[in-house]
Amino acid sequence: MVRNIVILGGNSHPSFTASVAEFLGIPPAKRVLTKFSAGETRCEIEDSVRGKDVYIIQSFGTAGDDGQFSGVNDFFIELCIMISACKTGSARRVTAVLPLFPYSRQPDLPYAKAGAPLAAAAGRRGGSVNGRDYTFESVPATPGPNVPQTAGMGHGVDIAAAVMDNNNAASQQQNKYTTHDYENPSLAMALQARSPYKQWMAQAGSLVADLLTCSGADRVITCDLHESSYQGFFDIPVDNLFGRKLLQNYIRHNIQNWRDAVIVSPDAGGAKRATAIADNLGMPFALIHKERRTTHFKERQKAAMMLVGDVSDRVCILIDDLIDTGHTITRAAKLLKKEGAVKVYALLTHGIFSGDAIARVNASALDRVVVTNTVEQHKHRAALGSKLEVLDISTLFAEAIRRVHHGESISVLFRDE
Repeated sequence: MVRNIVILGGNSHPSFTASVAEFLGIPPAKRVLTKFSAGETRCEIEDSVRGKDVYIIQSFGTAGDDGQFSGVNDFFIELCIMISACKTGSARRVTAVLPLFPYSRQPDLPYAKAGAPLAAAAGRRGGSVNGRDYTFESVPATPGPNVPQTAGMGHGVDIAAAVMDNNNAASQQQNKYTTHDYENPSLAMALQARSPYKQWMAQAGSLVADLLTCSGADRVITCDLHESSYQGFFDIPVDNLFGRKLLQNYIRHNIQNWRDAVIVSPDAGGAKRATAIADNLGMPFALIHKERRTTHFKERQKAAMMLVGDVSDRVCILIDDLIDTGHTITRAAKLLKKEGAVKVYALLTHGIFSGDAIARVNASALDRVVVTNTVEQHKHRAALGSKLEVLDISTLFAEAIRRVHHGESISVLFRDE
């Protein structure tokens, strides 16, 4: 039994909170977490947290079973209010335990390598300017003499030269100077933003990190962040646990002739995660490369999938951090079966299954989908039946909480046996 510790849970995953508390040998703290009729969240901490080490467990991904809460945003507001309530109640330390971190797939970067999507100007499609397939916004200006450094806004006008001419004219004719430059329309036009302009994404990643910190969180414990660089948004410690060891044990004990199977990454972004498991188990590795090619007749990109590696007459194990809509995993499974794979498993840490993912997985070439219980899986298991298998990862979080509480190192949790 761990003393001087309080375990609180939100409405997103009560069974996960109960499992963690049971492992630690303490009951979850009592709290009132409902909604007023106007939709505002009501939070009351009924147990004392003064001088205690508080751990608030809140996951994200699906709506609550009571039907009151609509999803990620409600759960996040719950979390922030609970953190603030515990800090107001003189808690010694408040740690946010987030098995699935929200907004971790929005790392403050544009979707495309060349920049964010450009709004097409009236009467023009495809975003070509002066006969070219790019705009000044998508290609930075090359520094050089007599080259305007703000070509994207200048409409071809050298702003530096225009400002110089304006200053000379103003010094010669003081009485013609106006604040708004009505007498110098060329300079006024040069400073206007051109169309199409660049529509940047909202910086949701750093905003969520700032909200948690401002709410009073002293530490964050999460698992398999989609973007590991997300930890850099925080000014507080972030412990990013890995579900890799759990997935490796499943492969060893539940897949026949697993040494002859092939570990497959469904995209290049998850190659590092998949190769780590392949190296630890001494298994061959394959990669599905997704090449995005822009179509000129449509304002979107189509992805062509290509397999790198040999999977013929072998069992394939797809490794990824999460399944959301299921497009990537199901397309990868279809390609593997087409290339001669005997059986296709999908091992993932987070099973979100949003939109029509359940129907897509049921109709796919996947033989088995294995996820952990970082997200509530009761409804998903009922819909997918024997095709879905859920692993319990609550013991990993409970051990991390115990070690953090006692000031022990948690590096042992990252080591592969």
